[in-house]
Amino acid sequence: MKHSTFSRTRRALLTCAVLAATGIASMAQAQQVFRVTAIPDESPTELARKAAPLVKYLESKLGMKVEFTPVTDYAASVEALVNKKVDMAWFGGFTFVQAHVRSGGKVIPLVQREEDEKFRSVFITSDPGINSLADLKGKDVSFGSQSSTSGHLMPRSFLLQQGINPEKDFKRVAFSGAHDATIAAVASGKVQGGALNISVWEKFVADKKVDPTKVRVVFTTPPYFDYNWSVHADMPAATRQKLADALTSLSKATPEGKEILELQRATRFVPTKAENYKGIEAAARSAELL
Repeated sequence: MKHSTFSRTRRALLTCAVLAATGIASMAQAQQVFRVTAIPDESPTELARKAAPLVKYLESKLGMKVEFTPVTDYAASVEALVNKKVDMAWFGGFTFVQAHVRSGGKVIPLVQREEDEKFRSVFITSDPGINSLADLKGKDVSFGSQSSTSGHLMPRSFLLQQGINPEKDFKRVAFSGAHDATIAAVASGKVQGGALNISVWEKFVADKKVDPTKVRVVFTTPPYFDYNWSVHADMPAATRQKLADALTSLSKATPEGKEILELQRATRFVPTKAENYKGIEAAARSAELL
């Protein structure tokens, strides 16, 4: 009897040890999730569609589970990376500057698309009487999100350079929240003018989601640095290197690379640095948005 009691006890202890070990292993596994987010500059379904193949690719390169974590607004994407709730974030130039300043320089840009070295914004209209920025005076004009680089900050900066103050010179200033929403507001006549990023505009024209004979571009801004993938400086150097290598090695020569790059509207990803965004920081400070 004593022997069988001992055996049972030993079995029970062994079972407990196995369960504990399994629990610890699964906890470790649960912690090994690499979280990615992006500023919500387009509809949630479009963001999820763009993220899906990239997530799968990063899983294979990092050797851990990768999850796309959507956020409600631009400010939430900044807070998520600053507070290390996510590991990597797709920022616009201005959102990056906000995160960089807010984190005391701890948020750093990793890579940007080649296109982001010379990014531009467009002003669009469906009003036949509007043919220049000056013609927007006295009209209803929509920006995207208030924290958007290409949908607000840089268009505002170029308006100010031309002596146009949105609050004083426009009849009404609206914020649609996203680039696609700005196109919709202009196309439906809710506003007479709108500012958005050139890549979303070109994608809408290519996909025939907008009729360029009815909605047209009246002004294209000079180029500036924009979007990037940013990480927290506390990320282990080896992980950061793996990530940078994974993104910069994406190539349109492979089916996987082609799909990811086309969804990201990128020719390729190239390394970037915080200094590239000094111009945006200066524009934000002069517009009193930082």
